[in-house]
Amino acid sequence: MIQSGIIQNIVSASNLESLSKNEILIDDVCEQFRFGEDHYGNMLIAPTEAVNNANTHCNKLDPEKMVSLVMEASENEVCFIIKDEGVAFVFNNVPDPTHPKNLEKLRGRGLFLIRALADEVGFEEYRTTINLNFYISIN
Repeated sequence: MIQSGIIQNIVSASNLESLSKNEILIDDVCEQFRFGEDHYGNMLIAPTEAVNNANTHCNKLDPEKMVSLVMEASENEVCFIIKDEGVAFVFNNVPDPTHPKNLEKLRGRGLFLIRALADEVGFEEYRTTINLNFYISIN
C-alpha cells in the first residue's frame, strides 16, 4: 500500500487521442522518482493498454463516456487505477491468446499483456475498474 508519494488523476473522454495524456503522466512520474528503464517500459505499456481497452471495449469509443486513470506513486510502489463507464466484462472468460487457435488473431492480447507486465492485477466495482501494481526494488 502506498504510504506517501504523489497522486495524479486524468479523466478523458473515450477516444484514442487521450492515450497521449496518460503517457505524459507516466513519463513525468517515472522521471520524478527516477525509476529505471527496467520498470519504465512495463509501467508505460500495461496502463496504456488498460486505458485503451477501457476506451475501445468497455466504453465502445463513446465520447460521452469517460475513462479515469489514477496513479499513486512512492519510492517502491506505483499503482494505476483505471475506471470506465462501460459494460462490465467477465475477465476470466477472455480467450487465451497463447492457445493455438488464437495465435493468428490480430486482437485479444491486451489483458494477457497487462497481466504479464504488472506485478499485480485486480478487478473491482463490477469489473469496470482495474488496478495495476508495480513494485520497485531500490538498489
